[in-house]
Amino acid sequence: MNVKTMKAQNNSNSNTALNTHQQALAAIASLTATGDLDGLKPALNNGLDAGLTISEIKEALVQLYAYCGFPRSLNSINTLMAVLEERKARGIKDMEGKDATPVNDSNKYATGKKTLQQLTEIEENGPKTGACAFAPVIDTFLKEHLFADIFSRDVLNYRQRELVTISALAAMPGVEPQLKAHIFMGRNTGITDAQLTELTDLIERTAGRIQANVLRKLVSLAELPVIQPDMLVRLSEIEIVPEYLEEYKTILHEESSQSIKIEPGVISIFPMYQKQNPTQFRLVEIYASKDAYQSHLQSAHFKHYKTATLKMVRSLKLVDMNTLDPDAMKLIFEKIGK
Repeated sequence: MNVKTMKAQNNSNSNTALNTHQQALAAIASLTATGDLDGLKPALNNGLDAGLTISEIKEALVQLYAYCGFPRSLNSINTLMAVLEERKARGIKDMEGKDATPVNDSNKYATGKKTLQQLTEIEENGPKTGACAFAPVIDTFLKEHLFADIFSRDVLNYRQRELVTISALAAMPGVEPQLKAHIFMGRNTGITDAQLTELTDLIERTAGRIQANVLRKLVSLAELPVIQPDMLVRLSEIEIVPEYLEEYKTILHEESSQSIKIEPGVISIFPMYQKQNPTQFRLVEIYASKDAYQSHLQSAHFKHYKTATLKMVRSLKLVDMNTLDPDAMKLIFEKIGK
């Protein structure tokens, strides 16, 4: 039986802020949970550059199938494989790390129960209640597989596993009860309030402010407004010279998609054109604040768009808008999972 004591883990980290390994694990877990493979690739590179071993990252991705499903776990493992191949081709030799020590356990249920009691610091007595009473097999799977088979593997310690779990759950809508439970367990492993506070900002970068606010609420921090008072909403009315239409579409698509992916303050650049008159474009532009808009104007991709399309634009009209109901904007973002 492979036993890990909570005391040993608590003594292993005296820092209050997330170190580079923890930041990398948290970002990898969050992006795996959301299925953002484009964002996951640089996060994996950052983790490897920070010194995470291949084994540690693999272990986190394997664990995550229990929280966000096999498809996202497998997709993330495939992404890691591709990243490692790219790095190898560039002459980068990453550390393999140690393999998990084989676990021979004749009573996995008892082991899982003990592990869960260590994490919660609550002794489990009496009859099953709730979901475990209604569907007893889920209790068996949780204890024998998750908290025995997976948590007994010694590539990651309990604190690291709870950080991975919290980061994944914080990125996923609709799992507040489970997130709350794992925040409690994470604190018992030594995750500090300062680290959870820092994690809220990381979740905002990887999964958006709405999800970050869920975590903020559960760790007793003030939620940040999703809609800023100086949010900028604009309609751009653009007419394109017909001979440049297809070229303009290509450049516009590249600029709008790059802006959304790269700039946190660019909420929407949504291009449309009229069915009956395809040279007439309308762009719905939403910026988190006026500062975000000014930052966008200075971005390399916008400057390229502006210079490359100057000869293609016959006319341009910018119409700044106000919303009748700011709360409705928040509901829209929640509905599309922003």
